[in-house]
Amino acid sequence: MTFQRARTDEQRSQRRRQILDTAAAMLTEMPVAKLSLNELSRRVGLAKANVLRYFDSREAVLLDLLDTEIQSWITELERAQPGGEGTARERGDQLADLLATSMTRRPVLCDLLSAQGAVLEHNISAETGIRHKRAARTSLKDLVQLVLRHLPELGTEGAAALVETTLLMAMTAWQCSRPSEAMLAVYASDPELASMRLDFTDLVRRTTAVTASGLLARHEAPNNAVPAS
Repeated sequence: MTFQRARTDEQRSQRRRQILDTAAAMLTEMPVAKLSLNELSRRVGLAKANVLRYFDSREAVLLDLLDTEIQSWITELERAQPGGEGTARERGDQLADLLATSMTRRPVLCDLLSAQGAVLEHNISAETGIRHKRAARTSLKDLVQLVLRHLPELGTEGAAALVETTLLMAMTAWQCSRPSEAMLAVYASDPELASMRLDFTDLVRRTTAVTASGLLARHEAPNNAVPAS
């Protein structure tokens, strides 16, 4: 295929979109760790050097996809109506279930999140890092506002803490809940060992619910404290 340089902003934007769309399609077939720049270039129909005209690296492509996936997830969450009835703890449990189950339905998002710190934020330029962190900051603010719709009792600081804990647990739980073929055989060989297999949805739901309950208790504690004599 003969390479034709994109000469206008619109053409450059289209070329970037083509690369991102191809990478997104690949992630429905393979995990982040298996997506190579060589294979991405082949599927896009460009030489690797020409793909690198639009992105610093494979990691830069995947960071851009991560930002898009998070925004898509937030859009889905915003459509969910908060439960107006029930105690704060009950609404916290409902929110924990919403966050956990919605992430489970988005394996590409979870895989990208799990690779963010250790892989995706390396081998990139400062410009790419700045763009990514600005997008991440916007997403975090949106998630905090979403949590406050469900649990206004937490306040902004508590909502931010809940968001951070949920995302950190999701990053770790995704890796720990994706056993190798060898470990799947181990679990299949013995019911007692099978009980040790971690479930992503349950881990995220439980951690988020417990964190929400703890934050609510800490928020209420000063009002219930016994005054000093």
